[in-house]
Amino acid sequence: MMEKNAKIYVAGHRGMVGSAIVRELERQGYTNIITRTHAELDLRRQDAVEEFFSQEKPEYVFLAAAKVGGIVANQNALADFMYDNMILEMNVIHSAWKNGCKKLEFLGSSCIYPRMAPQPMKESCLLTSELEKTNEAYALAKISGLKYCEFLNRQYGTDYISVMPTNLYGPNDNYHPTHSHVLPALIRRFHEAKESNAEFVTCWGDGSPLREFLYVDDLANLCVFLMNNYSGNETVNAGTGKELTIKELTELVAKVVGYNGEIRWDTSKPNGTPRKLLDVSKAEALGWKYKTELEDGIRLSYEDFLNNPMRAER
Repeated sequence: MMEKNAKIYVAGHRGMVGSAIVRELERQGYTNIITRTHAELDLRRQDAVEEFFSQEKPEYVFLAAAKVGGIVANQNALADFMYDNMILEMNVIHSAWKNGCKKLEFLGSSCIYPRMAPQPMKESCLLTSELEKTNEAYALAKISGLKYCEFLNRQYGTDYISVMPTNLYGPNDNYHPTHSHVLPALIRRFHEAKESNAEFVTCWGDGSPLREFLYVDDLANLCVFLMNNYSGNETVNAGTGKELTIKELTELVAKVVGYNGEIRWDTSKPNGTPRKLLDVSKAEALGWKYKTELEDGIRLSYEDFLNNPMRAER
């Protein structure tokens, strides 16, 4: 168990996941949380990361920093996604180990699992067949981070764990028109359509893919729970175990935002993976379950979007 005054470093604290972890730690009474902005510490620079760890010596590390984006961003910047993610996670994990960090938790993504993995996807299906090509670069980087934690455990007896979330949403999401994920992109698109009284909104694909969504504060709760209650080489899936079609999601977002126009589908655009549902029985067996239902979470996300001063620029 982490002591309430233990020195805890949250990498990526300005992102959606990192900021949620900081909120959850504070909510649970942890008092010694250290953070660095990207301007203060570029995690891609090995010398800077090594200097930070040798000076600060954090006892616990939540590695939530990553270069992220939706289908378009991933396809347009494959090399950047691979390099930035691979190098920052290797720098942080290696420096944590070198400086005697008690425990590290690495955050990945459900895109690490094979494109046609049996559904729902168990943690054990990792590396059993080929990846989804549209985000292969990101997935390979995340698999490498997960495996490096596992190999350090095996070779050096560290206690480094990893958690693999499904699609996330919530406060501090990225609402960029082309570089965001599906749910925040829909929130923005329907909000702007409502504001401009647009007669219709066009969405990518045919609406048939099935997706699962986890509210980011629920993930943060799991992250702290696992840091205190789990050790092991295999990752832990983070999700709700529930899925809905993109069409159903789109209609739900339109309802929450209050957009009453027509929804059209551009079937010339890609759907992505047909189905992505995580098997969450492992987390549930450890004693954890999600709390926030999707419609409630979307409502909270829309409130955050309306109050988000960055949304115009991002």
